[in-house]
Parts: sequence; C-alpha cells; structure tokens
Amino acid sequence: MANTILKRLWRPSQVLFLPSRTTTTKHYNPKYRTHRAKKYLKIDLPDMNEDESEFTQEKMRQKMKEKGILPPRPWMERPFYISATGGIFEAYVPPEGDGKASLVSPARAKQTVQLLEKKSKSMLAIRKVKTFDEDFDSKEFCIQAQNIYIKAHECLVSGDRRELRQYVTEKAYPEFRHNTRHKTIRWRFLESLEPPRVVHARCTDVVSKQNIFGQITVRFHSRQQLAVYDRFGRLLHGSEILAKDVLEYVVFEKHLSNMYGAWRVHDKIIPDWAPPKDPSRLTRLKPDPEPVPVVEEKKEQPAIADK
Repeated sequence: MANTILKRLWRPSQVLFLPSRTTTTKHYNPKYRTHRAKKYLKIDLPDMNEDESEFTQEKMRQKMKEKGILPPRPWMERPFYISATGGIFEAYVPPEGDGKASLVSPARAKQTVQLLEKKSKSMLAIRKVKTFDEDFDSKEFCIQAQNIYIKAHECLVSGDRRELRQYVTEKAYPEFRHNTRHKTIRWRFLESLEPPRVVHARCTDVVSKQNIFGQITVRFHSRQQLAVYDRFGRLLHGSEILAKDVLEYVVFEKHLSNMYGAWRVHDKIIPDWAPPKDPSRLTRLKPDPEPVPVVEEKKEQPAIADK
C-alpha cells in the first residue's frame, strides 16, 4: 500500500532542478587553458610604505634600473628649427646715383671701382653656394629671382597668404602683409629696363658650423604700375595708368644646409640717398564747420515829435 502511494507521488517529470552556486574559478571550457594561463603575468607590486628620501644614491639607482626609468637630466632640451635668419648680414651699400648716372660720368666710374673691390668676398660666397648646389649659375639665378619676385607680388595682390609663404621668408612675410587689410592692390610688372644682376653675396653659419645660410642681393631696374585703394574704393596711392621706373635691391635667402631649401625674398635694401616716398592720400572725416557767431543789429527808434 505504501509503495503504491510513493510511486504515485514520485514522478521524474515533476522533479524541479533548482540552480546551485559553486565557488569554482575554472572556465566552463577546459580547452585553451594553457593559453589563458599565459595571459596573466606575475608582477612585483611596489611597496607604498617605502620612503624614497632615505634611499642612498646607489639604492635609488638600483630601484630605477628595476623599473626601467632613465635618470633625469639636469638641463631641458627643446628642439627648434631655424628656417630663416632675422636680418641681413653684411648688407650691401648701394652707390649713390645708381640708375641715374651715365656710363661716362665720374660717379659711374667710381661705382665700378668700388664694385670690383667688394667682388672678391661675393665670389667666395658664390663658391660656397656651389658646394651645396652644383648647378648654381649667377645668370640663371637672376632670371629665377625675378620670377620669385613677380610671383610674390602676385600672391600679395590676390591675397593668397598660403602660397605667399613659398616665396617670402618668415621675416619678410609680416612686412609684405603690413597695412594691406581692407585694401585693394593693383600691381603690374611691365618690363625690365636693365637685366637683373647679382651685386652682393654672403654666407654665414647659425648656431653650428654645419647650419649655413646664404644671402644674395639682386639689383632690379624695372618699370611697374601700382595702385592702392581703400575699402571704399578711393585711391590712396599710385595710379593704374601711369608707370614708374623702380630701382630695387632685393635680398634673397636660402637655407643651404637644408636639401629642400629654396630661394625666397628676405628683405629689401633702401639706400640713404633714395628720395622719400610720396605720402598716401589718407581718408579722414570732414569736420563740421565752426558755428558763426550771430551779431544782433540794434534798431534805431524814431524820435517822438513835441506837441
């Protein structure tokens, strides 16, 4: 009787399996357990209770070697790159009356003698440039310098600041862009009155003997047109109709030690004997007229006749 009752109560389909919790840390898949074991590295944790100020110099050196730390340097090194110099070294002094004196005048003969005296240093500098650029030629460089000069001014007229940096150095860039904001510039290179020529050349080293810069001064005598308008379209300087003869001494610079260096406009030499430039027509607000004082006229009263 009891067995029949137990058989009725015990049915496998009615058994409930409750979830059980275990404390095992093994992976459910025993495969790749060796690879999983290699993922964990045993490291020595630092002792946070150690006082490093009490360590000796040898003990500190040993600790730094264990951690792979380099010793600190007593100085600070900051890398910097010098792409251009800050000025002109041994600037060329233009002879007085250049471009105006005739070939047979005594002033022109004196200029020729002085040029021959200064030509020796320039020849040595050009020879130094040829050690870095074997294909350098003074005549071909004058043509290249004139193209750089024209492209730099065309970039200034069009307002292309990114391309302008390719033709002028970091020193000449702010001088080119000075006082050109909200201005309209019209510039044209008409012709060369005399072929450009190299009149001066110098080389110098900066910081180290291997870091060499070269500067070449080129004489330009050309005819140009220039007109500058303000933001309201009023003419400030020059004219788009009249052309003027321009005599300039432009300095070109190149980082000779840099294999990717290029010749760029660096500065312009203005001689002391050059005539002053014409002042620009500045736009000002017209002041209000001063008030005119009003004078009251006294009216004469008619005399009363006696009765």
